[in-house]
Amino acid sequence: MRAVERVGDRWILLIVAALMDGPRRFGDIGDGLGVAPNILTARLRQLEDDGLVVTRAYSQRPVRHEYVLTGAGRDLAGALTQLSDWGARRRGRSGPAPYHSRCGTRLELRPWCPTCGRTVGDDEAADSYLV
Repeated sequence: MRAVERVGDRWILLIVAALMDGPRRFGDIGDGLGVAPNILTARLRQLEDDGLVVTRAYSQRPVRHEYVLTGAGRDLAGALTQLSDWGARRRGRSGPAPYHSRCGTRLELRPWCPTCGRTVGDDEAADSYLV
């Protein structure tokens, strides 16, 4: 039940979903979700405190940040995807899972390093996260 207490908020889950495709800026997240700035600020701080999101400066003058999922945040995103798929199957739908437009095969989630720009294999993945 602790997990539900930490991430059961509607905005928390929507923010994590918004960050699944990669880093996003505050305004992009807010505009995409239609969330008030004060609520978005509070939820992003909560996600940072919980180690699910980190900020990364993309501009020094003025200082501006983007938000990125940590390893733990990507784990939550994977669980969120599975939960969404489960809900879709319960409604008799195939689910919102992405697929390859050329051949129709469902895409798989893979660990991705945004710094190196490549997929990370099991032999390179660490269990603890540097935040």
